[in-house]
Amino acid sequence: MRLENKKVLVTQCDDYMGPAICELFAAEGAAVIAIPGTVPNGDDFEKYVSKIDDIDILIANLAHDPCNMPVGEIKSEDWLGMFDVMVHPLMLLVRHFAPKMAARGHGKVVAITSAAPLRGMPGSTAYCAARGAQNSFVKAAGLEFAPANVQINAVAQNYVSNPVYFPPELVASERFQKHLQRNVPIQRVARSEESAELALFLASDKSDFIVGQAIPFSGGWATNV
Repeated sequence: MRLENKKVLVTQCDDYMGPAICELFAAEGAAVIAIPGTVPNGDDFEKYVSKIDDIDILIANLAHDPCNMPVGEIKSEDWLGMFDVMVHPLMLLVRHFAPKMAARGHGKVVAITSAAPLRGMPGSTAYCAARGAQNSFVKAAGLEFAPANVQINAVAQNYVSNPVYFPPELVASERFQKHLQRNVPIQRVARSEESAELALFLASDKSDFIVGQAIPFSGGWATNV
């Protein structure tokens, strides 16, 4: 019951790490507000949050198809789409909830981002740019809210089983298994439950001294920020 009496908002609960986080957090005693679908921008965002009371923990689980392609072939709509789905909503969510947490003197924000921008991935430049913007925002916002006892951090993951980026059929293929052996020191894909456990730690009272970090969770593929 590590989150007993905690109210948690999980965005895009039906994608990426949403299902695993919702299941684990509920099992640990949290009252989980799970909202499916992408987080809207503009006036629609105000409607999105209008019925949500103050929360103790925000899990900014935001995902978009990586739209892999060379820089010369990046489509403007794909570039803008990634920022509209992953970057702008993160700012809106933190801008809305973090000051309220600060006023109460406690709170946690955990963004589920990516390790991709920690190393860079040719052919995934747009995706790296959007995820890198998320990580940078977390670092700066984390420092801003730390004095108010609000910790903002990110799980910067890669090679974690999920239907958006690493579906079971891809992971099971011989080609991908060889790729794992060459590129991931642990030589396997993480279970979504393992990523959820790190999110749980960052959302718990045990992580109060961790501030503004984008923590690599990638089996050794990325080892620092």
